[in-house]
Formats: sequence, structure tokens, C-alpha cells
Amino acid sequence: MLSFFWLRCLLKMVKGNIVVTEDILSFCCNGLQDSTSPPCVRQPGEREEAPGAMASPSPARNPTEVQMSQLVLPCHTNHRGELSTGQLLKWIDTAACLSAERHAGCPCVTASMDDIYFEHTISVGQVVNIKAKVNRAFNSSMEVGIQVSYEDLCSGKHCSICKAYATFVAQGPPGSKVRLKPLSPQTEEEKIEHSIAAERRRMRLVHKDTLKDLLTRSPRDTELETRDGSAAVPAGKTRVESVELVLPPHANHQGNTFGGQIMAWMENVATIAASRLCHAHPTLRAIEMFHFRGPSQVGDRLVLKAIVNNAFKNSMEVGVCAEAYGQEMEVSVSRRHINSAFMTFVVLDEEGQPRTLPMLAPEPGDGERRYREASARKKIRLDRKYVVSCKQTEVPLSVPWDQSNKVYLSYNNVFALKMLVAKANWTLAREKEKVRMYTLEEDKFLSFRIEMSVGIGAARAFSLLSDLRRRHEWDSHYASAELVQQVDNDDMIYHVVSQTLSHENKPQDFVILASRRKPCSKGDPYVVAFRSVTLPTHPASASFTRGETVCSGFCIWPESQESSKVAYYNQATPGYLNYVTSNVAGLSSNFCSTFEACEKFLLKNKEDLIVRLQDL
Repeated sequence: MLSFFWLRCLLKMVKGNIVVTEDILSFCCNGLQDSTSPPCVRQPGEREEAPGAMASPSPARNPTEVQMSQLVLPCHTNHRGELSTGQLLKWIDTAACLSAERHAGCPCVTASMDDIYFEHTISVGQVVNIKAKVNRAFNSSMEVGIQVSYEDLCSGKHCSICKAYATFVAQGPPGSKVRLKPLSPQTEEEKIEHSIAAERRRMRLVHKDTLKDLLTRSPRDTELETRDGSAAVPAGKTRVESVELVLPPHANHQGNTFGGQIMAWMENVATIAASRLCHAHPTLRAIEMFHFRGPSQVGDRLVLKAIVNNAFKNSMEVGVCAEAYGQEMEVSVSRRHINSAFMTFVVLDEEGQPRTLPMLAPEPGDGERRYREASARKKIRLDRKYVVSCKQTEVPLSVPWDQSNKVYLSYNNVFALKMLVAKANWTLAREKEKVRMYTLEEDKFLSFRIEMSVGIGAARAFSLLSDLRRRHEWDSHYASAELVQQVDNDDMIYHVVSQTLSHENKPQDFVILASRRKPCSKGDPYVVAFRSVTLPTHPASASFTRGETVCSGFCIWPESQESSKVAYYNQATPGYLNYVTSNVAGLSSNFCSTFEACEKFLLKNKEDLIVRLQDL
């Protein structure tokens, strides 16, 4: 490979007029820049670089990013020489708080923490690396994303431990409310996290309602699980109560107790409660999403209570409650509820596999309620981990829909579309008048994006395009669409019949979840996301060939009061690629003509609306 240095030497050696073509320069610059870039010819007056100065500058670092590295010492570990999860939670909270305060420019407190799944344990002598940065700022709160990994200094091995999302609230002077400045994401990853943060926020707000809905439909009678050869352990024997005095080292510069410190104390009593059930040393595997209900200050006494709520075959749920009180004599009157959390523990054998646990006999009354709620939370947790935490390529095309996972299917539906929207490597495949078609080849998927500007307001276009019952008016591939279930104001399930015939010479049908989202803040698009789901009431029929869509939908950006940019995205499944490969030209023309019909549909309905308003 010829470097710039040798190219300049070659040019100096040749006398006379020399014409250097783009092809020669591209060959010489091979490996230093893309061949489609302009030729690297030094302009007159430009400083000559040293031969080795070829490295491009690294991208600008996120100003809110905080990195923390901690060497695990014996004082940080448990009896097995593994890092205490409580200590790890303190480090996570500290790094996340520093990132939040970098953006806010003022003190911040922990408001909530999403589910945390711990994939591995960390041994003494290893290094914990924590990276935290603000994903998105809302009015006075912000979401901070945290990535935790460990590093073995002897072998050089790196391994992921967990990924977490925390919400922090900015605190201004007493009586004033801090309004946070918006965050401008730069990289593709930051744009994805920024976009999905609004969807995660929505999921947090409806988390309690999801549990209530599931409990309402569950049988009220508590049925104890039976296991051969084991007697049920009374839940009362696992009860733990402990008190901690909040000292200055436990608090920030405003005197508020660190959220990570409270979580560490809660993890300690939860571990004791779990040990009393299994008479062994348990390992914390997951912490349920939780919210801090109020602050505690230096001088407070924190009362921590824990009890095993339910014991499943290989795991148990421990409920923990933290209450604070001051120096008052009437403790029961002045206690303030700070936080409640639910932690999942397992007991590992010598081979690292979960052991079978003893059964639990819940206490009458509240104990039976906690027992049933733990079972409901387990189902929700598994649904959330299966649907939300999986990589997009690991989620089946059609996921069974029910009340317990409706929130997470809706989240995954919008998440998949926003992931596609944020991709940066789209290639312009065709441009016809106002319609532009782009393609994106990635892994086993081929994705399409068709966009145009339309003279209709974004809100009106959003309303028209989100109703699949009207799609046959402009999309010739749709024969009909029946609204099967109105889940809520934002999510609907349709049974769609297509005009397209399958290889079996039968029309295709789909069961599609349509998820609508209005903009969360200025600059966000209106979103309509589609994905296939499975409904027991609509099984596959012999009259149709059941089709599936993995990810498709619309994004609509306002351009003015009376115009908007409409973009349609479709991620083709592997079974569709053979057709695409052999019909690229026809497919491109088909997409463009369909989108032109969509524009006419939008403009016609805009005019109809104007006429109706004039008649009124």
C-alpha cells in the first residue's frame, strides 16, 4: 500500500506536467479513506503532515459520560470472596448520579431503578468497570443508562455483568423547580437510546397497573405448590428487621442518603431472609423495578424489613421495605416509607446450577396476598425479560399476546421501529418526483424506507395512517382489516386479509398489533408501529396462509402547520428475501406507486375535513 509520503516523493521525482487521475489517488489512499470519498490532494498552503500522522480524530465523547473503575478488595466481598451485590449497587448509583449531575449542573437524587439482572459474580482481585451516561432529559428528570463489566487483570478477560437504567431528579434551591436542558445525541447508539427512553418511561408509569390487572384476573384462592420430600417452611421464620443510622458518609452534599446506600442495606437484610429459608448462602439474580417514594437525611434511623414472599422451584422472591424516622419517641407515628423492592435469589450447587428450594407456607392475610403477588410478578418479570431484554433477532415473529405482556409487547413493537429509524447506513435506491426509497442490508434482514413530504398536518396524517381499517383505500395489497381488540387508546389488534396470494395460491392473513405514539417532546415524530402477534381467538385458518411481519410502521415529522414528512419502514423477513432479490425493479416501482396513492389518500381526506368544517 502506498502512503501519502511515498506518493509525494514520487511526484517530486517526476519532471514536467503530471496528471494524477482519481483512480490512481483512490488506489494510493486505499485503507486510509473510503474509495467514494474525494481524492486526498493537498491544497496549496496546506501544511504537510508527517508520514505517520494518518489516524483520524476519535469522535467527541458524550459530555455526560462517567467512567468508574474499582478494584475488588477483600473488604468488598462476601464469605465466598465474591463482590457483595450491595457494594456494586452503591458504585452503580454513585456513577449514575455523577453523570446526571454533569448534565443538570445541580444536585440530583435517585428516583427509580429499572430491573437489574446480574449475569455473573465478580471475584476479589478483579476490576469493576462502570460506564454511565444520560440517555434523555425530560422536564426535571432524566434517564441514565449504566453498563457494568468486570476485567480480570491476569488473563485480560472482559465480561458483562449487567445493564441498568436509573431515573434521577434534579434538585434546585428550596421552593424552585429545575427545568433540564434537552440532550442532543450524536452517535447512532445515543440516538437509539434517546428515542427509546421515552418508551421506557411510559412502561415505568404503567408498571403497577399491569400487576393490578393480572391480579384481578387471577384466582383469589392461594394454592400452595407441592414438592415431594420437602415440608413447607413458615414464611414468618424468614422475617428480618434491622435498623441503620444514617451518617454523613452515607449521604450526599445536601444531606440526602445515597440511593445506592439504601439499596445496599436492603440487599443485606434480603440476603438474610433468603438464607433463613434455604439454610445456605443465596446469590442475588435480579432486582425488580422500584421507585423511591421519598428522601431520608443524615440523622435518620432507617428500619429495614424483609421476608420471603414466595419460593418457586429454583428461585425465591424476597420483599424488602425501608422506613425512616428521626429522634421522635413516637416512632410508629413518624415513620416515612422510603422504598420497597423485590429481589430474586437462587442457591447454586458446586457446578453453579440452581438448587431445588424448600416450599414456603405464607402467613394468613397479608402473607397470602404477597404470595399471590409474587407469582404475578414472576410472570410479568419473565414476560418483560423475554420480550424487552431479548435482542431483536431473538424475538419470535409472532409472540402470544395476553394481558400480562401487553405493555412489553407494545414497548418492543415501538422499540424495534425506532431502532430501524435510527440506523445510519441507509442507501438511496430510487427517487421518483417527491418519493424517495432507501434500502438497508443488515445481517439476515433487508429493510426499506420510503419517504415524502405531504401537504397535511402531522397529527391528521397520524390519525389517518394509524387506522388499518382504512388502509385498503390506498394500499392495493390490503383486502380488509378488522379491529379485533381495542387494547387501549394507543394499542389495537387487527386481523388483516391481503390481496397477495401465497405460494399455496391462497390469500395471506395477518394478526397485527398496531402501537401509536404521539411526540414526547419537540422534534420527536408521531409513530405507528406494526408487528405480528398470536391470538387464541384467531388461529391460522385453512382458507388463508398465515403471514408474519417482524417490524414495520410509519414515522411522521411535522414540517409546518400544514405539511409533514411521512416515512414508511419495513423490515423484510428472511423468507421474503428470495422474492426481493428476483424482483428488485418491480418491487421498487410497486413501493413508489403505493406511496403516491397514500399521498392522494391523505390530501383527499384533508380536503374532506376542510369541507366539513366549512359546512359547520
